Amino acid sequence: MSSPDTGAAGSAGAVRKRRVFYIPGYDPIHPRRYRELYRRQGTRQAAISGYDITLRPRAKAANYGWHVTGRFDGAEVKTEVEVLVWSDIVKSSMGHGIAMSYLRMAYTALVYIGSGALWRLARLQKGPVIAALYPVVMLLGQALLAGLAVWGGVKLGLVLRPWLGLFGPLLGGAAGAALAWAMLEQFRRWDGKLFVYYLMHDYAFNARALGAMPPELEQRIASFTESIAAACDDPVDEILVVGHSSGAHLGVSVLADLIRSGRVRADGPALGFLSLGQVVPMVTFLPRAWRLRADLAYLCERDEIFWADVTAPGDGCAFALCDPVAVSGLGGPGQKWPLVFSAAFTQTLSPARWKALRWRFFRLHFQYLCAFDRPGDYDYFRITAGPKTLAERYRARRSSKSAITRPVNRFTSTAP
Repeated sequence: MSSPDTGAAGSAGAVRKRRVFYIPGYDPIHPRRYRELYRRQGTRQAAISGYDITLRPRAKAANYGWHVTGRFDGAEVKTEVEVLVWSDIVKSSMGHGIAMSYLRMAYTALVYIGSGALWRLARLQKGPVIAALYPVVMLLGQALLAGLAVWGGVKLGLVLRPWLGLFGPLLGGAAGAALAWAMLEQFRRWDGKLFVYYLMHDYAFNARALGAMPPELEQRIASFTESIAAACDDPVDEILVVGHSSGAHLGVSVLADLIRSGRVRADGPALGFLSLGQVVPMVTFLPRAWRLRADLAYLCERDEIFWADVTAPGDGCAFALCDPVAVSGLGGPGQKWPLVFSAAFTQTLSPARWKALRWRFFRLHFQYLCAFDRPGDYDYFRITAGPKTLAERYRARRSSKSAITRPVNRFTSTAP
């Protein structure tokens, strides 16, 4: 008899070959980062959980990726991981100076407050709203300090006026302005630790068109859809799409387009969608997010897919345990997906590990892709490299009793 994580070759839900398509969130970093993260954390999880994972480079292809060999209780699984890259679009959207960044901050705040989205989002989870307000508060604080530098320079110039005349205040004001600009520039250079500009540009990216899909991202979604559609003809047992953070709502649109195209064969590989740390309401609660709302309404009723949505209350950047379809006002009698449950960081991380990570909010937002020292039924590496399909692994799972399904969204139209 096979172990619970094995399954006989050829049996329903058993995997020997898999294709994984990973869609990152709003991240300007090269996809090599995700390979190294997978390698380090996969090795750690394997040592904790008693299986084996090895990585090797993927032959040069259109998209960056790597090969994984997983060995679980005698079962060997070959997985090809491919990163669907949109970091170039992210970099382009972040390439603005300090002054323009402040203008974008003001516009983004106006969009979320003026549309009423901010208050409705706060009724779901306070954490992501606090995360959204964080860059606003920090940027205003930085501006205040810069303003104090200018004021101090002018005051110094007034002190020097008896000796320098009118030149004193002018010189002091110019020195204060130079210091203020240097301070603002230094704050921006520290953003690798503060994440102020990063988060502000993330929210501004969705707000700039009131939730509508930007044309450059629409083109990239079409490219992603084509990559996955081509894999549907491969001799593999499962195609698994993983969307993390903002990548989750991109995955929704990609998979909706894929199924609409008719290229998901009934006799083809099992199709799974794993959304992690999703922030879908940040977009669907905006007035012109017609495309995403239509895709959610469509995808949640499809039989071609198994969709599991994993979040955690310990992740302050995600809408933990919020059914992205239902809270967006798109759930109906035909809704099948997603299965909503928690990675339960406070239980799956040891007390010492949780204490070390608890206040590292950005790191916790990536914990879904990392090892757990007290793993539960969520294990990223078993899911992506193990011998069961996503559907088989969670076949008997039910959505968490604490899942939030009440519709809160003001904007529910799926077309202009």
